[in-house]
Amino acid sequence: MTNRVQKDRCHRSVELCIPWKGYFDLISRCDEFVLYDDVQFAKRDWRNRNRIKTHDGLHWLSIPVNVSGRYFQAIKDVTISNLDGTRGIGKRLRPATRRRPISVRYRERLEELYRGATDTSLSAINHRFLVGLCEIIGLHTRITWSMDYRLSDGRRSGSPICAGRPARPVISGPSAKAYIEPAVFEACRRRASSMDYTGYREYYHNCFRRSSMP
Repeated sequence: MTNRVQKDRCHRSVELCIPWKGYFDLISRCDEFVLYDDVQFAKRDWRNRNRIKTHDGLHWLSIPVNVSGRYFQAIKDVTISNLDGTRGIGKRLRPATRRRPISVRYRERLEELYRGATDTSLSAINHRFLVGLCEIIGLHTRITWSMDYRLSDGRRSGSPICAGRPARPVISGPSAKAYIEPAVFEACRRRASSMDYTGYREYYHNCFRRSSMP
């Protein structure tokens, strides 16, 4: 995948652990991709775990995090409870990359994205993997965090990406329709649209399974 055409669009999405390939197609359609990390972290969701396809079936990969007694913590505040366990994800990716020509070429780079992790922030770990994988597949979209923006009105649904050029369109994943506030985008003169994955094909040789939609 290459970013042949840089479109003047912005997207914001909650971060994913080991995103599925549709996530990267969405990134390729934007010139800025905002990770929405100041919203509440949900346990047993896709922020710190995902499934991968292997020849032996589906395998769960999880980043161990501290959640006990922290019911209302934001994604950006979630910390890793076992950094060695997180680094071990790189090794556990091998069953998914084995016998796949494209993945074999980049296996060491994929594993190093987790093996070389030193930060105890879940957001930092997910950001490291996302940016690293974008570099591998040739995507040059700017990836930022929603916490990089000042939320002057206190809103969280759309406000961060209202900074900058007024006419800049915003594209979101299909599930965002449930919580997008149209008035927020209208107020900052943004045109909002959503990604359509109808008829989207899965490829078995791709090492990442589509487990959720951004």
